[in-house]
Amino acid sequence: MSLSNAEEQLMQILWKLDKAFMKELIEAYPEPKPATTTVATLLKRMQDKGFVDYVQYGRSREYFPLVKKNKYFSKQVNGMIKNFFNDSAAQFASFFTQETDLTQQELEELKKLIDERLKSQK
Repeated sequence: MSLSNAEEQLMQILWKLDKAFMKELIEAYPEPKPATTTVATLLKRMQDKGFVDYVQYGRSREYFPLVKKNKYFSKQVNGMIKNFFNDSAAQFASFFTQETDLTQQELEELKKLIDERLKSQK
């Protein structure tokens, strides 16, 4: 299951804060800040999807993520590779290296990462 753009923006804030009350979440948004009801609706949808939960303290709720950022991002990237690149990491890498403005240094760093990964798999 995936998040809408608005939910993903809120999730990014929650990952950064690790846990937060409604007031802290709204304060972390850039201007213009969303209404409390908007954030409450997003949190409810994200809770229904299994992305967040909360601990109740009196009348206040402290929200926290149930899904780790790297796990979510990994699923998103794998889904994109499957849906847009015929499930081919090579096609994705080809597109990524040709269609982005990577510097020579960035390409060298990518090559180094791939070489290190290949060494670790032997």
